[in-house]
Amino acid sequence: MIKIKFGIAGLGRIGKIHLDNLLRMDEVEVVAVADPIATELEMARKKGIELATTSYETMINSKTLDAVVICTPTDSHADYVEIAAKAGIHVFCEKPLDLNLNRVVEVLSIVKASGVKLMLGFNRRFDKEFIKIRDLVEEGEVGAPNLVKITSRDPGAPPISYIKKSGGLFLDMTIHDFDMARYIVGKEVTEVYAKGAVLVDEKIGEAGDIDTAIVILTYEDQSMAVIDNSREAKYGYDQRIEVFGSKGMVQSNNNFRDSHRLYTATGVEASPPLHFFLERYADAYKKELRDFLGCLINGDSLPVNGQDGLISLKIGLAALKSLKEERPVRINEIQ
Repeated sequence: MIKIKFGIAGLGRIGKIHLDNLLRMDEVEVVAVADPIATELEMARKKGIELATTSYETMINSKTLDAVVICTPTDSHADYVEIAAKAGIHVFCEKPLDLNLNRVVEVLSIVKASGVKLMLGFNRRFDKEFIKIRDLVEEGEVGAPNLVKITSRDPGAPPISYIKKSGGLFLDMTIHDFDMARYIVGKEVTEVYAKGAVLVDEKIGEAGDIDTAIVILTYEDQSMAVIDNSREAKYGYDQRIEVFGSKGMVQSNNNFRDSHRLYTATGVEASPPLHFFLERYADAYKKELRDFLGCLINGDSLPVNGQDGLISLKIGLAALKSLKEERPVRINEIQ
């Protein structure tokens, strides 16, 4: 069996998840990793990785890679994708590709010219609950979709240092919801109206961001989506979607640690939602890499490409402009 040789850049939380998932795939050989922290490199060596280096360029120039998985901080994504593409190496990159629209357009042009495949890590597309909703909508079970409701609330805010570098709520967190709003109903967004506030942690406001938001998206056919976000839900990781259409409605609920319900004279008790995104989307992370591998081996079309990332970034930038100017913003205003 010919194995696809992978490298991984960045061995933080998500990098470790991708590493372990790739190591379990028979068609894959992970031959290199790059990370600035010595203890993470030692961990990789203990897992049998041949090349463990602090230099991304050293890994790329090792002449051994077919594909690279990029899990480094956001401000390195575009440069790392460009370097890999110019070396003829296929890329799976965590979102977003960059926070600057012009830079994203530039990198996508480089990727296209190189002929390599670029897939972005919008992991929610690979969750079985959301796939089921998408399938039912496509099959016409709810009729014409008129309203989409997306709830996305984290159990706790990330460190302030992360918020400052990642693009903030709309470009780091809500960008997943913007992608889902397109994916679930297969329609493009034409207008964005965002309202936001600092209701969880005043330090987030001091860093120039918000922690609570409502975003109304208008699609090309005048149907709408409503997204509600919070950086802190005390009861766990809250991820729900509802599509209401001309023939009915479909909903997906949260994932729970177990499904028990205890009924007593004092009330009903149940488990809260899973608390951490790595738990909630554990199977989705496996499926997205499996699908990426299928694109490399079988020539399958990419389920998420660079253009999807570009569009989600435009929606996010429109949301920021809407928040600042306190008005609805058309997507075609974002250039």
